[in-house]
Amino acid sequence: MKKLFIVVIMLLPLNIYALNKDKVEFFRCVDGDTAKFILNKQEITVRFLGIDTPESVKPNEEVEEYGKEASNYTCRKLKHAKKIVLEYDEKADSEDKYDRVLAYVFLDDKLLQEDILKNGYAKVKYINKEYKYYDRLVDAENKAKEKKKGIYSDKTDEINEDNYKEKIVKFIKKYAKKIFSNILREIFK
Repeated sequence: MKKLFIVVIMLLPLNIYALNKDKVEFFRCVDGDTAKFILNKQEITVRFLGIDTPESVKPNEEVEEYGKEASNYTCRKLKHAKKIVLEYDEKADSEDKYDRVLAYVFLDDKLLQEDILKNGYAKVKYINKEYKYYDRLVDAENKAKEKKKGIYSDKTDEINEDNYKEKIVKFIKKYAKKIFSNILREIFK
């Protein structure tokens, strides 16, 4: 009887730890920091905990620089993963305000958020030092900054002969309403 009790006590922490993870099946990409998975035969939308990638599909908003690259990178990684595990952080909410599950995503035992950050496709966001992988994510972001990868590259704001028209059009589209309303306000003072 004593031996059985000891075995049960030894297994208890493993069971508690297992409750913080779910093995899922990839279903569909949404963007660089959000994807859909199948969990217990149900489709769930997961927002990757701890990172924020440039927007690529936000309604009524223009695609941000590196948004498509981040989305394509994430989607490629998810499609080629053999094993996908979601891990939940006890310091985080279980869902965000859009009812998306908040989780760390492990692809073949590697933290996807860390990989996305190392390649310069995201920033560390919405977490603090109390979160489980905070230091790891900040370290990955710093490496991308040091190597000037992706959103941290010098090319992000650089205007040159090849892209000046695109940058001007992007600026005008972004600020056209403000510029136009300021002009009208000055005319009709």
